[in-house]
Amino acid sequence: MLDKTYDSATVEPKIAQKWDEADAFRAGANAKPGAETFTIVIPPPNVTGSLHMGHALNNTLQDIMVRFERMRGKDVLWQPGMDHAGIATQMVVERRLAERQQPDRRKMGREAFIEKIWEWKAESGGLIFNQLKRLGASCDWSRERFTMDEGLSKAVLEVFVTLYKEGLIYKDKRLVNWDPKLLTAISDMEVEQHEVKGNLWHLRYPLEPGVTYQYPIAFDEEGKPTEFETRDYIVVATTRPETMLGDTGIAVNPEDERYRGIVGKHVILPIVGRRIPIVADSYADPTAGTGAVKITPAHDFNDFEVGKRTGLRAINVMNVDASINIKENEDFLEGLDNPAALHGAWDELEGKDRLEARKIIVRIFEEAGLLDKIEPHTHAVPHGDRGGVPIEPRLTEQWFVDNKTLGQPALESVREGRTKFVPRNWENTYFNWLENIEPWCISRQLWWGHQIPAWYGPDGQVFVEKSEEEALQAAIQHYLSHEGPMKAYVEDLLENFKPGEILTRDEDVLDTWFSSALWPFSTLGWPDETPELARYYPTNLLVTGFDIIPFWVVRMMQMGLHFMKDENGNSVEPFSTVYIHALVRDKNGQKMSKSKGNVIDPLELIDQYGADSLRFTLAIMAAQGRDVKLDPARIAGYRNFGTKLWNATRFAEMNGAKSDPHFVPEAAELTVNRWILTELARAERDVTEALESFRFNDAAGALYRFIWNQFCDWYLELLKPIFSGEDENAKAEAQSCAAYVLEETYKLLHPFMPFMTEELWAHTAGDGQEREGLICHADWPAPSYADNVAADEINWLIDLVSGIRSVRSEMNVPPAATAPLVVVDANSLTRERLFRHDAAIKRLARVEAISLADTAPKGAAQIVVGEATVCLPLGSLIDLSAETARLEKAIAKNDQEIARIAGKLSNEKFVANANPDVVAAERERLGELEGQQSSLKVALARVSEAG
Repeated sequence: MLDKTYDSATVEPKIAQKWDEADAFRAGANAKPGAETFTIVIPPPNVTGSLHMGHALNNTLQDIMVRFERMRGKDVLWQPGMDHAGIATQMVVERRLAERQQPDRRKMGREAFIEKIWEWKAESGGLIFNQLKRLGASCDWSRERFTMDEGLSKAVLEVFVTLYKEGLIYKDKRLVNWDPKLLTAISDMEVEQHEVKGNLWHLRYPLEPGVTYQYPIAFDEEGKPTEFETRDYIVVATTRPETMLGDTGIAVNPEDERYRGIVGKHVILPIVGRRIPIVADSYADPTAGTGAVKITPAHDFNDFEVGKRTGLRAINVMNVDASINIKENEDFLEGLDNPAALHGAWDELEGKDRLEARKIIVRIFEEAGLLDKIEPHTHAVPHGDRGGVPIEPRLTEQWFVDNKTLGQPALESVREGRTKFVPRNWENTYFNWLENIEPWCISRQLWWGHQIPAWYGPDGQVFVEKSEEEALQAAIQHYLSHEGPMKAYVEDLLENFKPGEILTRDEDVLDTWFSSALWPFSTLGWPDETPELARYYPTNLLVTGFDIIPFWVVRMMQMGLHFMKDENGNSVEPFSTVYIHALVRDKNGQKMSKSKGNVIDPLELIDQYGADSLRFTLAIMAAQGRDVKLDPARIAGYRNFGTKLWNATRFAEMNGAKSDPHFVPEAAELTVNRWILTELARAERDVTEALESFRFNDAAGALYRFIWNQFCDWYLELLKPIFSGEDENAKAEAQSCAAYVLEETYKLLHPFMPFMTEELWAHTAGDGQEREGLICHADWPAPSYADNVAADEINWLIDLVSGIRSVRSEMNVPPAATAPLVVVDANSLTRERLFRHDAAIKRLARVEAISLADTAPKGAAQIVVGEATVCLPLGSLIDLSAETARLEKAIAKNDQEIARIAGKLSNEKFVANANPDVVAAERERLGELEGQQSSLKVALARVSEAG
């Protein structure tokens, strides 16, 4: 017999240990002979990470599919692993060194610091794997991989060297996102936009001597200028005055009449003294600011593009820490007369932080009469998500991948349907990124990560190879085959060779996403030709969030298509389906963040409600394309759902239900058993079809309705008279059928609630025995049974009883009171059903007598069931006038609230300016009220009928 209550805190560790001891999730476990494969690679969490709600949703959905396909007999591999998380891990270890008052990494040196990181990983890294196991993730944990493993590092070297030699990796000087706190380039994904209250400074740039123009200052009703003033300056508006030191031009729109006459003229850049041109470019918006834009190609991404189009120089005026660098800056000084009059300002600015320099520059403009005006201005400022400071677009030499060439096959693959997105609308994000793709900056100025396999000779010549030995051989061959001073120099070095004299290795490491891009095949042993690679590649499904489509999904497609070929040499996609899940928000629809204080810890929810309750909640709320609004109260509700099944199992056991290997559904004789077997088969089909199309919420919803409503509320209720009756044959069939349906239900529910179903499976073998096999290896139900006649009959009974109960509830009939039932226009089938189910109707609907009539009695509430009208004379059981007054009062109150909310939602200003989550909540509330109002009006009509 099962324990009286289900205790998740006790059961879950016990079941996890049982799975572990049985090696239940190894690749191929439970696979049928000749089975097709089903492979998922886990999106590798950061080695520094701990479980958050996004992980919980992502891995719950993956685990549902993995358990489902494993039970269907496929050869399943769910490949686990972790990402080395370059910046995040380096920051964690640096912070740890500081807390322990140990030398920082620069004092320690690269090798010693990297040893410290490996020590930290051995002690603290990978905590998230244990947390995923608590969630029930059924990965093949014996195959755990790490992006810095020897095997994966080998794959990284192979890819980098190959792409370099194919011309698809190269060095270039371009603008990158630069974090001046961490002193490294960072990816777009590591940049967050922060709303900042700042200023828009309007600065006057004097035109070169002798140049003036007529600027309009008054206009008629049609917007035509009527008055002008002569100006010998042009006003530019900027949020970043400190970058003006690197200005090399001013852009105006070619259609802007105000400035057309001075295009091609020059201004003299204040503080600097450089003569810079006014150029025409459509980037300048005549309606924004003054319509004239300062162009700083080395410090702004848009300006960099304008500079390329118009031939403007790019002058970097900052150091790596975003301090001003001009006095000894050759690029800055080039072309300047270096007038002594400006040296005082240069001295004051040199070495200052950019924000301090901003104040100095604004002061100098004001003192010179060149500060036109200052306007308050709220705008988005990009910040590094780790360093927490504004990023600086920085012109620097970095390593890049030719994304455009690699991206074309990835674009065609999805367009031609070889890889599909679910929901399909996410293809647009994928297409938009690839159609507008930029070179990918893959170098990072860090120590933790895959060091770039590039070495430089004495003259700067680069040699890219998989090892220093190979690079040295390439360098010797290069230098000795070219006559000149370098040949003699290298020959001299070789005579007294010392390691490190000829070649110097590039100090940068690769972007973390570079190794992640190889994840689907590197984890299977590539570049070696392993059995696992041959068996499990390509993978079937990728489950991930929409925010990393450009950074991970696109790059895996690019790398997979470039490096993985079939036996005919054709490119192979890394996965056939990409399922994009939504965000998990708080119960009010707000995005979770520490600053809002609304972060929900999944481990706390598991402690409080159990992993199964959390998993089922996430699944039933995971409608495609809709964010999950997570309310702990919902989790408590689905814990009650598990309790309901547990109690139903105990009730069945107490009434003699036990596993019967000889039970054959087709041999069932009782109508109620044939009905539940038919409904079971429908549920099996619904769940299977929903999972096959990744409609997790529909699958969970079908299970909920079948278990809670059909099995617990109706089937067990209808069995009570049979269990307590004298017909032993009927009792035996009901006992066997109930046990069979429960067993099939456990299987269907297992992917969603694995711990409870494994425990139920183990302890419902009968006769106090524990099953030998695991439910995670049981065969998935194959629906075949159908008896529509029986199903129609019992569903008719359910509709009848439900209708009567609804009327009684609406009219506030006392629960204990019984009422007569009069059935009008009943055909022969309905009459037979009323006769067969007379006792059940009276017991379940609190009916005292059932009679047939040709016309409806006066003063009776009426409901239609099939062709018949069912009448309930309730006038003697309730105070009709008091009930009428109550309902009318409730309807009037609802009308007021509906009018209030509808008024808000019809206000365009409210809808446009209010928080979108607030607007959505108001719409949801309006829908709820309208539903309530409809029910209240139906109830009022019923009372009126009865009166």
